[in-house]
Amino acid sequence: MSTQRAGRYAPSPSGDLHVGNLRTALLAWLFARTTGRRFLIRMEDLDRAAPGADSRQLADLAALGIDWDPPVVHQTDRIGTYRSVIDGLREDGRTFECFCTRREILEAPSAPHAPQGAYPGTCRDLTAAERDERRAVRPPAIRLRADVEVFGVDDLLHGPYSGTVDDFVLQRNDGTPAYNLAVVVDDAAQGVDQVVRGDDLLSSAPRQAYLATLLGAIPPTYAHVPMVLNANGIRLSKRDGAVTLADLAADGVPTSTVLSRIAHSLGIADRDEPVTLPLLTDRFDPAALPREPWFLTSDEWT
Repeated sequence: MSTQRAGRYAPSPSGDLHVGNLRTALLAWLFARTTGRRFLIRMEDLDRAAPGADSRQLADLAALGIDWDPPVVHQTDRIGTYRSVIDGLREDGRTFECFCTRREILEAPSAPHAPQGAYPGTCRDLTAAERDERRAVRPPAIRLRADVEVFGVDDLLHGPYSGTVDDFVLQRNDGTPAYNLAVVVDDAAQGVDQVVRGDDLLSSAPRQAYLATLLGAIPPTYAHVPMVLNANGIRLSKRDGAVTLADLAADGVPTSTVLSRIAHSLGIADRDEPVTLPLLTDRFDPAALPREPWFLTSDEWT
């Protein structure tokens, strides 16, 4: 485990980064570099990866001026580590096999005040015979046997935040380690003590912080930053047209303009001001960051 403090950006290499991804990456870089931290890149490629997407993503980050401390880690290279951690939790009595489908969980009665989709504990106390019977029908997922219902974190932008902790999945029924497990293991191993990411992930922070404490790690400091939304108020995606550096360049929008507009959306530059990352570093003040999403339309580039 590294003892050097670090921040990180952890994209899924499923395609090219869009402006919303790049804005979050820039914020993660600014938070890390202005606090004397290393800045790491981790490719979260357990679910899906498009050929060459990781290289294109790194090239786009570099085009904005974002640098990072090597190596770039791919989660698919660490599957053995995740399974070893799951085995340790199993030996400690912290896991159980779950045979529920997603639909069954959504349709099951949940505990009072629990959010929709929270695991209702269906398989928590199955007998060995019941597990054998279900295992003959479908392979099990591995869930954490949580001993709390709520866990709190402190967020630099949102303040104290408490969220539900259910018996969440550690390993899917196809044998793939789950996101909530992998991200905690990786952050602890890499010395990541500062996590900057989109505020759509705020609700996952209590689960991850709780798991970190079970594994003997100190949960990171969180900063969940506002998202970039399209004109309809929906999270920006590549379906919204020219939102990647390559597509914008094809429309005549240079990377320098993209950087300027991102900086303007963060309140640290005028709309068409030429900027550099050293300049933005000098101006960066987390307390002054906007708390509302950035609504991005095609008019932004005219």
